[in-house]
Amino acid sequence: MDNTADEFLSELGNKLAFFRKKKNLSYRKLAQLCSVDHSKISKIEKGQVNFQILTILELAKGLGIHPKKLLDFEFELEE
Repeated sequence: MDNTADEFLSELGNKLAFFRKKKNLSYRKLAQLCSVDHSKISKIEKGQVNFQILTILELAKGLGIHPKKLLDFEFELEE
């Protein structure tokens, strides 16, 4: 992946971690609330894994938020 993709995944992971911690959920508890494995949640938060768009939907369901909240962050596209 290029730097733009890495930065995007990192920012998305930061947003996921923010909402998970705000709701006081462990990786395992969030995994129980959605169909995403706890180890994958950890990797997503660290920006280490690319994933399918429907994973965002599952994570949002588990967090009880709209999926757009996970994507609401500042991000610069390199041209």
